[in-house]
Amino acid sequence: MSAKGKGKDTKMRIRAFPMSMDEKYVNNIWTLLKNAIQEIQKKNNSGLSFEELYRNAYTMVLHKHGEKLYTGLREVVTEHLVNKVKVFVLDALNNNFLQTLNSAWNDHQTSMVMIRDILMYMDRVYVQQNNVDNVYNLGLMLFREQVARHPMIREHLRTTLLDMVAKERKGEVVDRGAVKNACQMLVSLGIESRHVYEEDFEKPFLEQSAEFYKLEGQKFLRENSASVYIKKVEARINEEAERATHYLDKSTMGPIVQVVEDELISKHMKTIVEMENSGVVHMLKHTKTDDLACMYKLFIRVESGLKTICDCISAYLREEGKAIVTQDTLNAIPYVQSLLDLKDRFDHFLHKSFSEDMQFKHMVSGDFEYFININQKSPEFLSLFIDDKLKKGVKGMSEQEIENVLDKSMVLFRFLQEKDVFERYYKQHLAKRLLLNKSVSDDSEKNMISKLKTECGCQFTSKLEGMFKDMNISNTTMDEFKSHVQSAGTNLYGVDLFVRVLTTGFWPTQSSTPKCSIPQCPRQAFENFRSFYLGKHSGRVLTLQPSLGSADLNANFYGTKKEDTEAGAASVSSKAGPRKHIIQVSTYQMCILMLFNNRDKFTYEEIKNESDIPEKDLVRAVQSLALGKMTQRILVKEPKTKEIEPSHVFCVNDQFTSKLYRVKIQTVAAKGESEPERKETRTKVDEDRKHEIEASIVRVMKARKRLQHNLLIAEVTEQLRSRFLASPLVIKKRIEGLIEREYLARTQEDRYMRGAKGYMTKHYLA
Repeated sequence: MSAKGKGKDTKMRIRAFPMSMDEKYVNNIWTLLKNAIQEIQKKNNSGLSFEELYRNAYTMVLHKHGEKLYTGLREVVTEHLVNKVKVFVLDALNNNFLQTLNSAWNDHQTSMVMIRDILMYMDRVYVQQNNVDNVYNLGLMLFREQVARHPMIREHLRTTLLDMVAKERKGEVVDRGAVKNACQMLVSLGIESRHVYEEDFEKPFLEQSAEFYKLEGQKFLRENSASVYIKKVEARINEEAERATHYLDKSTMGPIVQVVEDELISKHMKTIVEMENSGVVHMLKHTKTDDLACMYKLFIRVESGLKTICDCISAYLREEGKAIVTQDTLNAIPYVQSLLDLKDRFDHFLHKSFSEDMQFKHMVSGDFEYFININQKSPEFLSLFIDDKLKKGVKGMSEQEIENVLDKSMVLFRFLQEKDVFERYYKQHLAKRLLLNKSVSDDSEKNMISKLKTECGCQFTSKLEGMFKDMNISNTTMDEFKSHVQSAGTNLYGVDLFVRVLTTGFWPTQSSTPKCSIPQCPRQAFENFRSFYLGKHSGRVLTLQPSLGSADLNANFYGTKKEDTEAGAASVSSKAGPRKHIIQVSTYQMCILMLFNNRDKFTYEEIKNESDIPEKDLVRAVQSLALGKMTQRILVKEPKTKEIEPSHVFCVNDQFTSKLYRVKIQTVAAKGESEPERKETRTKVDEDRKHEIEASIVRVMKARKRLQHNLLIAEVTEQLRSRFLASPLVIKKRIEGLIEREYLARTQEDRYMRGAKGYMTKHYLA
């Protein structure tokens, strides 16, 4: 309060609590605390009042004697560790060392927790204000300096721990709990850091382990097969991971497993993989799926591990593939089936052993593409294989099984570089299936075309789809023709005519129609159809293709059966009379057989002259009629040899008999094309490729206007890759051809340069 009229300062003031304490009083308090700390260290803490001790420590810190308290604590703890704990542990170096050290460490931890509780106020105030270690960490630091890192104790601890791990690796039982406590102690002594654990144990542990596994790896390789070796390595990795988890620090698991991988896998990869009679090749040959899976799991852990396995498998796969595609006696069906079986084998390994690993997938695909394109017949053989599966009469295969085979065939198709060659053959085979009514089902055919369309685009399958469209239109046309025949009373000369009208661009018809003398009745019936069709479609031209046709002939055989002749003449009279059959033949075979309505015998030369059938087709037709299965021999040949000479004589087999009323004469199948036919096909393919390459060049240049020569070749190659692998030399020739025809031109500067390294530029022509 203040009074008026007086000049004195009358503001109210609160006096500060006096901060000074009597020195003697401070010493007394510290003595109390020191004795209490010593009692705690002696485990005589039951009679202590922790509340009173806390108040005393609080008072010292409050009155600015925190430094005395902190320094005193350091001295008391240090004295205890030096004079008692260290001596106690050193005495036990050769007797229960780990247990003694762990006991001392646990006691020290317990005492430091109690001391921390008493000095909690010092931790909160003095320690934070002066940025020094808190009470508990101070205790850890002192234990580390005075006990754990005493030269003798430190060295003995390291040696003991390493010896115990070494013993356990040899199969002996050790005190895991003692090792675990020691490792946890070293981690704790790092105080939020691993440096103590790393320096005092982990680093020497990893060095010792590397040396141990180096020797063990050499021993394992000498004594074991690859299968046993990888199982032992896997067991060792699991052991070390389990050891690190259970009684070392968990952070050691990564480094120790890395050591095992380096010493047992990385340094011996090539040796393991190429081990004779047990390595990767042996596992592949004997389908050791589990062993390969185990090896994969181990090798994926190390750098270049998968590459090492891949290289070995790739060499084996290429060797197997080349053995298939370079056989001297090649037949389309077993050829493709062998490739599919090989693919199935490696798909099995890919799925069961290598977990669908993309590196392995790419390796298998690359190898198949390599060796399947070594053999130029691969596109033809693949088409023949698919043809075989899509034909009627494939025994023992359901629609689902056929579907699965077609899916697998499409995998091989993807590996083909010459897809345009496959397309040409597939078109030929599809045409025969459709025209001779041999397809297993339209659904299967359309399904296959759908797969090709998905793979290569609609341009690839447009002609194949056009063939099916022609078949449907032909059915409609024939219905109209039959109605016309009935209404107009057209004479078909006893022929039940069925005609397929094929669009020239879609079907693989021969450029020059083969000559063939069609018998009079079928020829006149066809002429009637021609008149009807051209009357409806003016401007079109109909050309007969005898190589793709078929016919059903009514045949009467008057001779006695072979078995009747053997039984005796008495039975002839009772079984007299003609035997009637319907003979299903090709158009060429029909032309040959109908010649025998005029004469009993013909020489081969006469048949050739009368029928005008091309010699290659004539030989196949005659062989089928005279040298086929016994139940299909309509003609008899003299002399009875397999070869056919111009002078050989043919006549009707009057003793022909069959249990079937309708007899189908199988044409001698061509096992793929002959060499001249293959060369002709290749020539046609090359001719088609010229146009495709030129079209691609024009497309690229139209888009880019101006392009450097090498870049143009690269773009054209990439654009055509889905159909075939274009040769840079062929592309260069096509570029020159386009320049000559003024579709392209070299730039002005290029014309004066030596060496055509210049630019191509697109010019539009009127």
